[in-house]
Amino acid sequence: MAKLYFNYSTMNAGKSTVLLQAAYNYGERGMDTYLLTAQFDKRAGDGMIASRIGIDQKADTFAPGEDLFQKIETRLKQGKIACIFIDESQFLDKTQVWELARAVDDLGVPVMCFGLRVDFMGELFPGSAALLALADEMREVRTICHCGKKATMVVRQDADGRVLSQGAQVQIGGNETYVSLCRRHWRAAVGGIG
Repeated sequence: MAKLYFNYSTMNAGKSTVLLQAAYNYGERGMDTYLLTAQFDKRAGDGMIASRIGIDQKADTFAPGEDLFQKIETRLKQGKIACIFIDESQFLDKTQVWELARAVDDLGVPVMCFGLRVDFMGELFPGSAALLALADEMREVRTICHCGKKATMVVRQDADGRVLSQGAQVQIGGNETYVSLCRRHWRAAVGGIG
């Protein structure tokens, strides 16, 4: 039975690695998959899903506001898909998450979303909030803070390593920009919020 899955974590937990490994496993068994990533995230190149450990795979892209049910339905006309994998799912909007749920329910294809739960200010991303509400199953991909506790938050830093407490919710970046922390160390870094 098809389900909508949300695999979430902070930065640098290995979400893309898990996604690529799962897609590889399907392919190894002769099953086709459909990979999607955010169109504006070009860190690894246009339409690429890449992991920090050096593995990558070509993917189709989704744009803000694009009808994902229609996109999936069109792709299914080209051939059977065993599973759909979506990287950077925090960048989906609420409507797109509903479209993914509809694809699961009406087209019978499993959809596995991988993304961040919260931004650098401790706020839910719209896509993540919708996935938390609609997903059939949720799984946390864990990473650790420098203290050894589970990291659940992330800080954004400027080029000099200063923690930022304001700015646009979306800013594409990696290790040079974001650091995953436990809640206690995140609070200390951002100045005691909460």
